[in-house]
Amino acid sequence: MNQLVLATLSVFGAAHAALASPQLEDLSLPQLEQRLAEIDTQLKPLARFSLRGGVGAIGFRSTLHDSPDNPEWIEIRFDREYPIDEIMLVPTIWRDAEAGFRADAFPAAFRILVGTATNRIGTVVASYDERDHLLPRIAPLVVPLQRISASWVRLEATRLSLRAFDRKYVFQLSELLVFSGLEDVALHQIVNSSSNVRDLAGAWNRDFLVDGFMPYLMNSARENQSLAFVSPIGTLPVLTLDLGAEYPLSRIHLHTVDQDDTVPQAYSGDLGIPRHLRIDGAKHADFSDAVPLLDYRQTGINDTGPIMLWRVPETTCRYVRLAETDPDTIRDIKLKKIRIGFAEIELFSKDRNVALAKPVRSEPPMPDSIRNLASLTDGKNLYGKILPLRNWLEQLARRHNLEVERPLVATELAHRYARQKINLNRMSWLAALLAAGIGFTILIDRNLRMRQATRIKERFAADLHDELGANLHTIGLLVDLAKDSLDSRAELTELLDRCRLFTERSGIAARHCINMLEARSLCEDLVKEMKYSSSRLLADLTHEISFAGEAVLQTLSPRQRIDLFFFYKECLTNIIRHSGATSVSTRMQATPQAICLTVTDNGRGIDARNPHALPPSLKRRARLLGAQVTAAPPAGGGTHITLKLKLKRFGILK
Repeated sequence: MNQLVLATLSVFGAAHAALASPQLEDLSLPQLEQRLAEIDTQLKPLARFSLRGGVGAIGFRSTLHDSPDNPEWIEIRFDREYPIDEIMLVPTIWRDAEAGFRADAFPAAFRILVGTATNRIGTVVASYDERDHLLPRIAPLVVPLQRISASWVRLEATRLSLRAFDRKYVFQLSELLVFSGLEDVALHQIVNSSSNVRDLAGAWNRDFLVDGFMPYLMNSARENQSLAFVSPIGTLPVLTLDLGAEYPLSRIHLHTVDQDDTVPQAYSGDLGIPRHLRIDGAKHADFSDAVPLLDYRQTGINDTGPIMLWRVPETTCRYVRLAETDPDTIRDIKLKKIRIGFAEIELFSKDRNVALAKPVRSEPPMPDSIRNLASLTDGKNLYGKILPLRNWLEQLARRHNLEVERPLVATELAHRYARQKINLNRMSWLAALLAAGIGFTILIDRNLRMRQATRIKERFAADLHDELGANLHTIGLLVDLAKDSLDSRAELTELLDRCRLFTERSGIAARHCINMLEARSLCEDLVKEMKYSSSRLLADLTHEISFAGEAVLQTLSPRQRIDLFFFYKECLTNIIRHSGATSVSTRMQATPQAICLTVTDNGRGIDARNPHALPPSLKRRARLLGAQVTAAPPAGGGTHITLKLKLKRFGILK
């Protein structure tokens, strides 16, 4: 039964990864995806690996060695000089229980020389070692050449590899092909070697290097399959092909019948292979001028394979006849143990199969069946289209290279996708955090705006209370005094002028409450404003005021100067309204670190033990400033109010 080798066997090892990974790392993600698609597209039309079953010739084996550094060589001598352009090495294949199929004892390092009768030293045309990462593989190794004339080819294995069976160092090879165009000129040529191990089963011999039998079945995976022609049991018909014209024939390829497609196989033996096959060519249909093209005698099981290849002396003919001529088969015919059949008959004239689609007749005639004579020349086998030998093996080598590369590209893509997924997750978390941050920022901004609105309302109320309230109270007092001064024109005029002044200041204060930008002219000189207000409001009281660090006061922002002024004015208003004091003392001390304002009177005083004794208007002003305010009774009676404002902590300095 044919055994299909999967593309992703574990034979593709770490050595290939080490070779290809640096190149893959240089590719972008789209380039990797494109490369993977290209590989899949290129793999589809390529021939597939299908391995032979049964028994037969394997190939060449050298003597065994205990170390790899024991050179071995093989040399193929042609019947004449040929222009060659490609060499192929087909490895022997071992079925590993764990790793699957793999090349066995393929040389780790070798070189190939070609020469002519006059060039006995030869020319090195190729050289490989471990750095070329040829292993593991089951595919042929294609060695392309610049077209060169050669009458011999020599392969020198300079470093051996281990044989899987006993871990001995040995050189093994299934087939060595040398192509001149589409023709394997090494086929059935003379082979010499440094050593040659033969076995009792007859599977190993250096001559098997050029017998044309390989470990593969031709599986092109193209077009529809075709069932091979097989004669009825006990019949050996003579097959005749009419080529339609005369052609010079030089090669014959016979594709043998697949024994069975069941598991296990129903037939054991060489189904349809004549023991003695004679192929004649002729120009006349009656073969009166017959010329023998091939006389094949089967001496053992190793003389047959999936494709039987022969190079024949070039002979011009139109008709070709295939017949079994061994008289010993008569007994087998009587016992109904023999029949004849082929999957395809190929006759080549200058690398062209001139038998393709040509009619075939048999004598005696064969009954109609699914295995008819037309399948002998339809160009197909059980797997589909039959390819030229060189093209088929090149496709296997190309498939190997692509199947080695594909898992590397897929792995690199998986790593990129994994990194991309991680980055995407990170970006998702970052986006979530950013959204949360934006929401939190909006919430904070809204809270700040609400607090700012509250502070504006509070400041507006404080300004109305402190400034307008004080001014209106003063205007009221002045009006009362004006009533008492109706008999004194000069005094009445002065009182009215003062009313006018406070009316204007009230207007400015009102505009300040509406728009703080219009109040920038207020308190430009804080010391002057405080002295003026104290002299005006405390005109009937004993009063003293002192300042220290006036230069620091000028560095305060306009808003802070206004708040300090209003706080002080509110203190004086409360003293006038509620304390009944006769004496007031003011002291302001400013340093770069803090400002301390103290206002002391000798009035009725407040209860310092009562937390609500301090007027709310003073607490509100202190809060707007970001300052601390305290009230305490001095030793002589009255009230001592202290405001402390730290400049560095709140950043009040300009």
